[in-house]
Amino acid sequence: MSVLRVACVQLCSGRDVAANIETASRLIRAAAADGAKLVATPEMTSLMERDKRAMRPKVRTEAEDAALAAFRALAAELGIDLLIGSLPIELGEARLANRAFLIGPDGRIKARYDKIHMFDVDLPEGESFRESAGYRPGEVAVLADVGDARLGLTICYDIRFAPLYRRLAQAGADIIATPAAFTRVTGEAHWHVLQRARAIETGSFIIAPAQTGTHDDGRQTFGHALIIDPWGRVLADAGTEVGYVVADLDLSEVTTARGRIPALQHDRTFEGP
Repeated sequence: MSVLRVACVQLCSGRDVAANIETASRLIRAAAADGAKLVATPEMTSLMERDKRAMRPKVRTEAEDAALAAFRALAAELGIDLLIGSLPIELGEARLANRAFLIGPDGRIKARYDKIHMFDVDLPEGESFRESAGYRPGEVAVLADVGDARLGLTICYDIRFAPLYRRLAQAGADIIATPAAFTRVTGEAHWHVLQRARAIETGSFIIAPAQTGTHDDGRQTFGHALIIDPWGRVLADAGTEVGYVVADLDLSEVTTARGRIPALQHDRTFEGP
């Protein structure tokens, strides 16, 4: 199998959609100039807004979304596969979709994935999140081809649900994307270990573009966009600054890791408790 150069973009998206598109596009261009053939951006690339009433007027349908149109044109211009970690998409109903888009080098949408697991939590520090109040959860796991690799799509809170990742790997994923807007509190405690665990459990590369810093709506995200190999080694860590990281993924390492620990073949049924 071949070597694929990938990049994870790290953003501090705010309330200005046009400004977010401009920043993300600049970093995508830089990553492509650095040789990346697959570039991935974080969850909520185009808009970070916790106030649902303020957010809704800025959200558009897929056909009308300015960010999606801009990124499709950019992928075609650069001749790259571009994974937009997610955009808020109007569905014409009470709730939106938190939807990832894989865009091919011709600018066409190769795959869509709606976030399955909703982040509904009350953190000890007083922060409260009710993602299900604003977003309709997805119901379908998604795989797509990127060059010689198969890419599994997930988003943020999905990382805590290992069966999804096992299913993707058993279906043929070589790389699994985990674009996120992890809170600073949970990121400090769990981000690195969860990403490495999913890589180790599945024998897959993990690419984890991230939001970072303090956003216009006051939310603080953890950053540390990561690229991890199938043995759980961190190949790149973006720290906490806006920017991007790149790494060359030798896809043969997936076969090697799964051969050394063939756990994906060892599922057993059991009873209880």
